[in-house]
Amino acid sequence: MDGTLKVAIMQPYFLPYIGYWQLMCNVDVFVLYDDIKYTKKGWINRNRFLLNGKPEYFTLPLKNDSDYLDIRQRQISDKFDKEKIIRRFYNAYRNAFFFHEGKYLLDEIFNCEEKNLFQFIYNSIEKIRILLCITSCLVLSSTLDIPRQLKGQDKVIAICKVLGATDYINLIGGMALYDRNFFSAQKIRLHFQKTCSFQYKQYHYEFVPNLSIIDSIMFLGQKKLKEKLSEIELC
Repeated sequence: MDGTLKVAIMQPYFLPYIGYWQLMCNVDVFVLYDDIKYTKKGWINRNRFLLNGKPEYFTLPLKNDSDYLDIRQRQISDKFDKEKIIRRFYNAYRNAFFFHEGKYLLDEIFNCEEKNLFQFIYNSIEKIRILLCITSCLVLSSTLDIPRQLKGQDKVIAICKVLGATDYINLIGGMALYDRNFFSAQKIRLHFQKTCSFQYKQYHYEFVPNLSIIDSIMFLGQKKLKEKLSEIELC
C-alpha cells in the first residue's frame, strides 16, 4: 500500500456507460448515494441503447409517489413489463458478436424480483461489477456517519473524511461543481477523470458514443471491455 485511499461518489445509475465503470475500477472505495432525492431527469432509472443506428431510451417505470422521496424510497411500477424491455434489447443486439454474453447479463439483471428502485439498480451494479472483475469496495452513503443536511461539495468532503480518503475522483463533467483549493485545504487531492476516446464497430452504423454498458458488452465482449477500464486520464 502506498498510503493513498482513492474515493469516488456517484448516484446509482441503471446500466450506465463505460465511464462509470472506469471510475469504479480506478478507486479503492466507490460510494453510492442512496439517501439523496430522486430526480426525474437524470440517469437513475433510464439510459440509452442502439436501435437501428440511433440512440433509443429505455426506462424503469416507477410508481407514482412524492417528489421528495429519496432514491431508496422509490418503488418500481407493478406494471413494469420486464419481458418487453428484454425483447427490445434482444431485437436490437441479436446479431452482435457477443450477444450471448450480453443476453446472459440481461437475464441475470431483469430476473431480479426486487421492487425497490435502489435495490434493483444495486443488483444490476453488482452483476456488472462481477462480470468486469472490479474489486473496489462499494459503500452506501446512508451507512456513513455524516450530517444528513449536508449538500454538494460539503457532503463530498464529509464522506471523504469519514472514509479517510486522500484522493477524491469525479467524472470530468463535474468540474464546475468542485473547488480544488477547498479540497486541498481539507488535505484531500481532487482529480477529474476523462474517459479516453475509443470507438468500436456497431454493425455498419456510424459510431454512437456513451450508450449503456450493455452496448459495449454486446459489441466488445467481457475480455476487451475489461482492458478498456484502465484507459483514463486524470486532471
